[in-house]
Amino acid sequence: MFSTRKHGNTCPYCNTTLEQPSRNESRRPQVAEDMEEKTMPYLGETTGIQPVTGWLVCVEGPQMGQDYRILAEKNFIGRAEEMQIRIIGDNAVSRRNHAVIVYDPKKRNFYLLPGDASGLAYHNNEAVYTPVELNAYDLIQLGRSKFVFVPLCGPHFEWDNS
Repeated sequence: MFSTRKHGNTCPYCNTTLEQPSRNESRRPQVAEDMEEKTMPYLGETTGIQPVTGWLVCVEGPQMGQDYRILAEKNFIGRAEEMQIRIIGDNAVSRRNHAVIVYDPKKRNFYLLPGDASGLAYHNNEAVYTPVELNAYDLIQLGRSKFVFVPLCGPHFEWDNS
């Protein structure tokens, strides 16, 4: 196997060239019939779907009405592209790690943690300095934006890991 992104359509080991798929065909390269026992291209890892465990819904601020998916484990919140929950339009939200929402799939509960940025996070109008357990419809404030927390997973529902 080899990476077509790195080596193009020619195998770096056996110098066999793959045929290019036409626009109407699938994205998977067509392999010449005489290549059955030769090196095959590596087409990249396929990742499964990360199921949603809950949402933040913006109820006040520049993104009012926007929802944000919360996934299992840590969800870092900020304005930067690499943040799992990206709040754009509110420059009072720190670029990176303003706050963190955690879903613990073993205990089936959510927590709001303070980030390591300079901005504060508020839970039901109280500043968050240590982890706080979240309940349905709690109010979270980050910068000039306010969000309602809506859980999906918990005591009544959990995604099957099998």
